[in-house]
Amino acid sequence: MRVTPCYYCLSSQKGRRIMIGLFFVTCLSTAPDICQQRSLLFDDRIGLAHCQRDAQTELARWVESHPRDRVRRWSCRAVVRGQAEI
Repeated sequence: MRVTPCYYCLSSQKGRRIMIGLFFVTCLSTAPDICQQRSLLFDDRIGLAHCQRDAQTELARWVESHPRDRVRRWSCRAVVRGQAEI
């Protein structure tokens, strides 16, 4: 899983790093049964609504640089650093 660094992550009350994650599954266009879980992590200050609003733009940008892959599904959610799984 590729994780983009989060430079402005906020600390929670327990000292854990909280961030917003755009989680998505991609599959090879030539072999749709070969899939990978991926994520892009963002500053928690942007909020979930921002992630949901801009997710398709971010995913389109990602697909442009990975033309062999197709996005199968995606979701946005708040995560604690180290727990970034779909």
